[in-house]
Amino acid sequence: MKKIEAIIQPFKLEDVREALKNIGVDGMTIIEVRGHGRQKGHKEVYRGHEYQVDLLPKAKIEIFCRAERTGEIVSVIAAAARTGKIGDGKIFVLPVEEAVRIRNDDRGVDAL
Repeated sequence: MKKIEAIIQPFKLEDVREALKNIGVDGMTIIEVRGHGRQKGHKEVYRGHEYQVDLLPKAKIEIFCRAERTGEIVSVIAAAARTGKIGDGKIFVLPVEEAVRIRNDDRGVDAL
């Protein structure tokens, strides 16, 4: 089993969700987060004063899947989230040691 974490631009979230739905991925967790990478934020002007905005809004998607589906899911997320500009985001893939469904104690891939 694998955990896929994707940090993307918030305005691309619906595109990514739709693309994942089209390949049969329904289960995911979506979290509104803030952060920055190489772009280090930007300056904004509000009521005549300039402010440095260091932490930008992002969307984080977490998906747990069978190891065999990892490549397909990562490719779909990357294609749907890509704008070609700085700040498109990152995708991380981590191993999952165990999963347990609380309702009925299913374990491993059966819990997914």
